[in-house]
Amino acid sequence: MSRGLIVVDVQNDFCEGGSVPVAGGARIATAIAELVGRSGGRDYQYVVATRDHHIDPGSHFSENPDFKDSFPVHCVAGNEGGEFHPHFAPAVADGRIDAVFFKGAHSASKSGFEGADEHGTPLADWLRSRGVEDVDVVGIATDHCVRATALDAVKAGFRARVLLDYSVGVAPDTTASTLDDFRQAGVAVSGETPVPR
Repeated sequence: MSRGLIVVDVQNDFCEGGSVPVAGGARIATAIAELVGRSGGRDYQYVVATRDHHIDPGSHFSENPDFKDSFPVHCVAGNEGGEFHPHFAPAVADGRIDAVFFKGAHSASKSGFEGADEHGTPLADWLRSRGVEDVDVVGIATDHCVRATALDAVKAGFRARVLLDYSVGVAPDTTASTLDDFRQAGVAVSGETPVPR
């Protein structure tokens, strides 16, 4: 049995200074890089990352976003905003990330399980082919893409846990309701999630 770590959307546009910033994003990027570096091969047999990679996501981009289904332009393929945050990027460059899964090219994709790697392999298939049964999920944001990824992990048959110390939410109310969703779906939680005050 193998355990995997899924790092969700630690990208420039979701951190301070980005087009859809989450307070504490840069700090979480640093914490996750340290987690990956510390873990080596001891805690996780595989570490993967997801990445918003929008080309033409239709109504997901809006000049009048509702910040639920529609958002300002963000993480456009080939733009700096879509790159991994510099606090986390070295972990990718150093080969500590086994694969990157791109999502949302032509849709409003939130879940990493809607993404595929450079060879077109979906995340669930990639994990299963390596014997992964348990996944920890971390990243940005607890109440959006981390939420969707963790819930889809359970739907795909994995045992999922969200490490709240390595995730950050957008708002207290939506983060609180997300924790309720996790409990109802059987997603384990560990730690305390940082949310804006």
